[in-house]
Amino acid sequence: MSNTPRLWKRYLIILWGIFSVPFILLTLMFILLAQGKLGYIPTFEELENPKNNLASLVFSADSVLLGPFALENRSYVDFDELSAHIVNALISTEDIRFNRHSGVDARGTARMIIKSVILRQDAGGGSTITQQLAKNLYPRDTTYYSWKPRRYIKLGVSKFKEWNTSVKLERNYTKNEILVMYLNTVPFGHNTFGIKTACDVFFDTSPDSIAVEQAAVLIGLLKAPTRYSPVRNPQRSKFRRDIVMSQMLKYDFLTEMEFDSLSALPIGLNYRVQDHNVGLATYLRQYLAKVMAKDKPRRREYFLFSQYEKDSIQWEENPLFGWAHKNRKPDGSPYNIYRDGLRIYTTLDSKLQEFAEESVVEHLAENLQDAFYTEKEESPTAPFSEDLDEEQVKRLIRRSMRNSDRYRGLRNAGVSVDSIESSFNTPVKMRVFSWGGEKDTIMSPLDSLIWYKYFLRAAMMAMEPGTGHVRAYVGGPNFKYFKYDPITMGGRQAGSIFKPFLYTLAMQEGYDPCYKVPNVPQTFEDRDSTWTPRSSSRNLGKMVTLRWGLANSVNNVSAWLVKQYPPQVIIDDVIKKMGVRSRIAAVNSIIYGTSDVTLYEMVGAYNTFANKGVYIEPIFVTRIEDKNGNILSRFQAKQSEAFSEKTAYLMVDLLKGVVNGGTATYRIRNVFGIEAEMGGKTGTTQNHSDGWYMGIAPNLVAGVWVGGDDRSIHFDNMSLGQGANMALPIYGRFMAKVYADSTRGIYQEDRFEKPPNFNLLLDCVDDISEATKTFDYEIWEEDF
Repeated sequence: MSNTPRLWKRYLIILWGIFSVPFILLTLMFILLAQGKLGYIPTFEELENPKNNLASLVFSADSVLLGPFALENRSYVDFDELSAHIVNALISTEDIRFNRHSGVDARGTARMIIKSVILRQDAGGGSTITQQLAKNLYPRDTTYYSWKPRRYIKLGVSKFKEWNTSVKLERNYTKNEILVMYLNTVPFGHNTFGIKTACDVFFDTSPDSIAVEQAAVLIGLLKAPTRYSPVRNPQRSKFRRDIVMSQMLKYDFLTEMEFDSLSALPIGLNYRVQDHNVGLATYLRQYLAKVMAKDKPRRREYFLFSQYEKDSIQWEENPLFGWAHKNRKPDGSPYNIYRDGLRIYTTLDSKLQEFAEESVVEHLAENLQDAFYTEKEESPTAPFSEDLDEEQVKRLIRRSMRNSDRYRGLRNAGVSVDSIESSFNTPVKMRVFSWGGEKDTIMSPLDSLIWYKYFLRAAMMAMEPGTGHVRAYVGGPNFKYFKYDPITMGGRQAGSIFKPFLYTLAMQEGYDPCYKVPNVPQTFEDRDSTWTPRSSSRNLGKMVTLRWGLANSVNNVSAWLVKQYPPQVIIDDVIKKMGVRSRIAAVNSIIYGTSDVTLYEMVGAYNTFANKGVYIEPIFVTRIEDKNGNILSRFQAKQSEAFSEKTAYLMVDLLKGVVNGGTATYRIRNVFGIEAEMGGKTGTTQNHSDGWYMGIAPNLVAGVWVGGDDRSIHFDNMSLGQGANMALPIYGRFMAKVYADSTRGIYQEDRFEKPPNFNLLLDCVDDISEATKTFDYEIWEEDF
């Protein structure tokens, strides 16, 4: 009998011990969590400032969103910008007791454990919206363990962490703040994060204007963004949408009649791809991303000293170059354009940008590319020039292969040259560009290189004379497939668009457009040899005006000017002052524009004529704001006087001669029917490798370049390869669109302003000039 109480007491101790163990373990778990012994858990300070990858947004000058810089394409929204449909759909589907719990729903958790774990029934998840927010802000460790008990232990620890964080979130934020934080962090698939971006991407609407059925689609995506994607799986998406709306019906957010009518509707998707390869101004966005993220140049990081020197000058003189490193956040760290939600306001006009992109594509796709295919159809060296032999073509293709990202990547990975070349000759499935749309095909990587060589490239830039604001920037025909941007990334020979520089010095030194010079060959002595520029026989031996010489791009007249003013004088007194920073060779062949320049430089230089002799540096950005709208930087174009207003006006008159009676007349006046006052200059380089057109109007200056990927890829005859055929039509299409849109403030009635006290008569009495003022035939530019 005496042992019975003792045994009973022992049993009680054991029972209480067993009963207490879970509570002791739970308490120990919370203590270890609080001390960070079980892994990272956010502090109160971190909860006050949760870190997200917030996309920086790039806007046009007229406030049109051009696209994001994003690791995660995310934009924030405030609670008062949310439609009640979104909130109701979310709460009824994910957490109907959201407003009654404190971060962890004991009833929901118990239901989940009993039904899902014990009874093996599908009862849905037990996580509250607050817990899901905690998981989004501070993701779980994704390490996989093969030992099953360890996986369960890890899951349990993760859940405890989320509960701890959820309670903290509930103590720090209101319910509305938690809802909006959750909706700003969740992924919707297709690189879309946050409800604001999702509304825009899937339905081209905003969170405050979204319809009930649209909100149900988006909330339905949260369960499985890929499985219920309305883009990839529209039937599953509709099924999930109707489940969300049935939950809304269940909790009285919808009536029976509303549910019946809404569930009968199709999804009504208005999907817009959010990708750096699509949208307006893709090439400018690439340029801004690269330039703004640049770090201070270090010599050891550059293979070429010339590039190091160029970037070092940019670092010192261009506030946009390296902006993210030159400017610091309040905590002292540099800005990250992909994470910090900056708002970058560019100078682009969205309509002019649209017109420019359309004009490039239309001319290449509808005219020029077909002409190139036709000319090369029977050529054994196509797409290269017929001047090359088979061995030269092979060397060019091999060089392109070695310069490709694919080849370099394999070499850096240690793959042998033989293996790489073998892989380049092995056919694989791929999607390639064509003017008829993307094509799924099978070809070898080497054949794909040749395929892309056939496509002519084009670039266009337009700017506003008085401000330096770049209004349109098109670096190529299709950014997804042609990443190289000739506007800023590299130069090409300028050809005859260099000739106005010679004439500028002449005007500055007292000549005028009506001054007559002999149209005769000019011979230059160069050490022990002589050189005579080739020129046409038109009006050979006659006295012609400078206006006629430039209008018809006559080499004899340009050579005569070089004899008056040595090349180095032209470079120092004109070219450099007009913003050309590329190295220009001081040689007599400067009349041919044999040095490489960028389109950016040439548009800036020609803008000086329209801007009354004042060079103004073209700029792309006016201001940068932080995510809260605070202005971080403003940008203004640098200006400097290049020459007098009188000289500028005389040059405008000379360039008008090109349009009114020269190499641009037929297409501008007849083909495109433009009657506006404007000037211009066609340009063609050696072997027709490059075609240029520079156009100036009182309120807009633009330049166009067209050419092949290699200089040896070009038309083989002058009629097709000249700048008037390759580049000018893009400008003509563009300006016709601009003048047709009265909302842009650019009109055909605009006129160049004459300088004060300008009394010089510019109506040249010249039978030769008058004879060319007909619009029914085309005057060819002189070749070299």
